Amino acid sequence: MIRVAIDGPAGVGKSSTSKALAKYFGYAYLDTGAMYRAAAWWCLQQGIDLDADSVDERIVTQCVADLFTDGHFDIGLDPDRPYVRVNGNEIGDAIRDADVSLHVSKVSNVIPVRHLLIAAQRAYIDGEAGEDSFSQGAGVVAEGRDITTVVEPEAEVRVLLTARPEVRQARRSGQSSISRGVVGSEDVSARDKADSGTTNFLDAAPGVTTLDNSDLTFEQTLDRLIELVDDAIEAREYERYAANLEDYELDESDRALVARTVDDGEGHDAKTVVGVLAVVGRPNVGKSTLVNRILGRRVAVVEDTPGVTRDRVSYDAEWSGTHFKLVDTGGWETGVEGMDSAIASQAQIAVGLADAVVLVVDAQVGVTNTDSRMVSMLRQSGKPIILAVNKIDGSSEEYLTADFWKLGLGEPYGISAMHGRGIGELLDVAIKTLAQAKKMSGFLTPSNLRRIALVGRPNVGKSSLLNQLAHQERSVVDDLAGTTRDPVDEVVTLDGQDWLFIDTAGIKRRQHKLSGAEYYSSLRTQAAIERSELALVLFDASQPISDQDLKVMSQAVDAGRAMVLVFNKWDLMDDFDRQRMERLWKTEFDQVTWAQRVNLSAKSGWHTNRLARAMREALTSWDKRIPTGKLNAFLGKVQAAHPHPLRGGKQPRILFATQASTRPPRFVVFATGFLEHGYRRYLERQIREEFGFEGTPIQISVNIRERKTKGK
Repeated sequence: MIRVAIDGPAGVGKSSTSKALAKYFGYAYLDTGAMYRAAAWWCLQQGIDLDADSVDERIVTQCVADLFTDGHFDIGLDPDRPYVRVNGNEIGDAIRDADVSLHVSKVSNVIPVRHLLIAAQRAYIDGEAGEDSFSQGAGVVAEGRDITTVVEPEAEVRVLLTARPEVRQARRSGQSSISRGVVGSEDVSARDKADSGTTNFLDAAPGVTTLDNSDLTFEQTLDRLIELVDDAIEAREYERYAANLEDYELDESDRALVARTVDDGEGHDAKTVVGVLAVVGRPNVGKSTLVNRILGRRVAVVEDTPGVTRDRVSYDAEWSGTHFKLVDTGGWETGVEGMDSAIASQAQIAVGLADAVVLVVDAQVGVTNTDSRMVSMLRQSGKPIILAVNKIDGSSEEYLTADFWKLGLGEPYGISAMHGRGIGELLDVAIKTLAQAKKMSGFLTPSNLRRIALVGRPNVGKSSLLNQLAHQERSVVDDLAGTTRDPVDEVVTLDGQDWLFIDTAGIKRRQHKLSGAEYYSSLRTQAAIERSELALVLFDASQPISDQDLKVMSQAVDAGRAMVLVFNKWDLMDDFDRQRMERLWKTEFDQVTWAQRVNLSAKSGWHTNRLARAMREALTSWDKRIPTGKLNAFLGKVQAAHPHPLRGGKQPRILFATQASTRPPRFVVFATGFLEHGYRRYLERQIREEFGFEGTPIQISVNIRERKTKGK
């Protein structure tokens, strides 16, 4: 049985929320305050002068004892139909009139009377433990004074419900204005003072949860109480099922697992406005090397070949306590066509969105015509420009910076991105320039955004889908496979929610045969999957499904990420092709039928509006935790209906199961013997049918434990 004890001053809504809570769980409801009111009403009915200067406490005590011990009193425990009766007559309205309210504190302050009522309250509460009680042994919600400390100090849930005095007074006055007129507007401060002589209901005792509902609605208060009771039920059920392990050998890791609580973690959701610093320059001057140096880690793909960086890629950066957004760009050139033109366009877009620009030039090459044309473009943008002369690897080469004064951008700063020389001075100038800029255009990436990795083999349309969702040309798109090399992070608003999309390079099948930029790009793609929460795995539906496609999908599953399967270019398929795809779905994808599938066209945007819902459902499943009591009760039924086959004349039996973690959901089963793979698959199917988990892999591991030897 679960006992819920709720205390608190007048005007906090103890009665209404307690009744609603009891009704929600099917528990009994005991209004102990009504018992005190009934005692005061009975004393008045028996002619006791409670207004006398000196009330004879012995007479009051005997009067109350007669009420509760001679069968005169009865109180209903049904939260839908609570009643208070004396000698069979309903007195619910009578005990709430002004005269009773005026004298109830005088009766309740008599210590022997409190002892009588406490004993009566405990009797009603204990009576609910039986199967023939109102709740059939499920539980009881008791509200009133001393409940959490004196009457039920060992209750599974103890709550002090409170609110600010002015809020309580307003609620009390509001109740009076809509009541039947039997009670005047009660002064809650006077009531607190009158009752505080024998009980403390303004401060929570140790172990009692304080819930201040001053700024909560009734529904919000009830939701908080429901959470507390759910936790208590889970704790009780957990202990009951964990007791199955008492006779079995457990090591320290087992005990830690059994006692473990799931920590899902929380992200930071504040949007911090920061300046945006774009790094631009012609190809192969060392822009990505400089970006890596500023960030202090290798994130941008670097190779001694022009054109390695193709998209504009932004990163969160910090220098001397100042945060800013750092944007790496592809090499800027004039008079180019095709992909090179798209790369140059991305660089120009980056400049337009930046608050300040670092122009990187090559000291070893000197001033080129492209450098001069870039300066003209940058001046037209009106953005502050910092000139970084790269590849000054020593003091003997400082003279090489002099030639760049002719660009008319002010002092050229000699640096070595490779060796870190001069980077601090350059960043000091950059931070000062950003501080003086007209505005700050960027936001640090909120850590609470759901992280979505776009993965798939090369040229299936990942960048096209990102551009379609972002409603802008965010990534370079070309029919040539492998256009994207750096993972591109983009915050995209989709269906009213911000998401962090990571566009990745296509995963090659034979990674060990890759070299240079493609090799590092593939490594970064795997890293992108690892730091994502959900993988959107793209397939080109117009082409046959290859082993490479399935390998990409397996990587996401093996990483334990939530997953949505996206079949792109669906609009290019005829009826025959679609029938072929449906047959493939039943054969090649039979191991991931739990993943949602979305058929769409990244190019036209057809059905892309279906992605957000599928992503939310998958992530909800990825985060889901099943209470241990509910899980064990379900597995008990499953095991009874379909026990494990005999192994060597013995039948393995599940002792206890717990969900050890979420993201992805991982279940640990303690059993008396080895559970075959087929039976684990059966358990997984049953868990999915009962609890959902659509869109996420789930993991089931088995700990085999033997009985303790005698004497231990």
